[in-house]
Amino acid sequence: MTLNDRLQSLLDVASAKANTHAILLRVQSGDGRVNFTGAAGAATPDTRFPIASITKMFTAALIMQLVDEGRIDLDQTVQSILTGVDLTGLHVVKGVDHGPALTVRHLLHQTSGLADYYESDLVHDLKQGRDRSYGLRDVLRMTKALPPQAAPDSGKSHYSDTNYQLLGAVIAAATGQTFDAALQSRICTPLGLQQTGVLCGADMGLPVYHADKRLDVSQILTSMSSDGGIVSTLDEMLIFLRAFMDGRLFKPGNTAQMRQWSRLFFPLQYGFGLMRVKLPRWMTLLRATPELIGHSGASGTFAFHAPKPDIYVIGTFNQTDAPRRPISFMLRVLALVAKHGGGR
Repeated sequence: MTLNDRLQSLLDVASAKANTHAILLRVQSGDGRVNFTGAAGAATPDTRFPIASITKMFTAALIMQLVDEGRIDLDQTVQSILTGVDLTGLHVVKGVDHGPALTVRHLLHQTSGLADYYESDLVHDLKQGRDRSYGLRDVLRMTKALPPQAAPDSGKSHYSDTNYQLLGAVIAAATGQTFDAALQSRICTPLGLQQTGVLCGADMGLPVYHADKRLDVSQILTSMSSDGGIVSTLDEMLIFLRAFMDGRLFKPGNTAQMRQWSRLFFPLQYGFGLMRVKLPRWMTLLRATPELIGHSGASGTFAFHAPKPDIYVIGTFNQTDAPRRPISFMLRVLALVAKHGGGR
């Protein structure tokens, strides 16, 4: 069997598992010798799909562009940029109000310690298919109603979609454009991405499921905008991922600081809009596994680069009940590629 045959077989087997309605997969090596596009279940390889929190990579790229241009500074307070939004009382830890002092860097690196608005009743509405629209002020209200995760700079990252909602507002304030307009003019048009953008309308492309329940939640996804509202395709995600990793979206000198990893939750570390996965040998029968850098999403989406074998792996399970499933799946993909020596 060829490598492409084995990758398709892997997709078919995964698709046959319970509560798996469709899987998409794109695999490409840096030199192009490995080049696979596949789908299984109710999907075709060119189907658009919600990329969920991979959106944060786009947001991070836009922020770094604005830093490069001198429009914002990473250590500038968010309050000084969002002058029309009162952050007082947003993040109170042990009687200290950190809201007005939060910086762009805190948000980007997920070191603010802010509560995650997604973990309010919103996550329950989404998984039940109860659709609704919301804006930044609603996000801040939901965040204030939740206990904070930690004080800023607590020594690790605390994942919060609130951080990236605020970054979307920072981008809008600094550019004078909506988040999607900035996305189109600064990333999509330069890269030739014609099917990528914040969801507009009810057509999500590939439907998202929670177990066997189809989630028609287009308003929620659109409202997520800068933290999880982008839809795209496998091919366009590959173009973006390669441009991001090659430093073509911002000054290449930014790469090192964007990869200053902080502990998130096992087995993930977090940089600037980036996740890092490197499993310890005790988990893998003492076998070394590749380092993966990129981002995943709550609907089983993944877009990662394995630097050592120089392989890009992108796809989705479009299923919210097993968001960590992509990690083991990607490692199986990379094992197959290694077994075939990087050939077809």
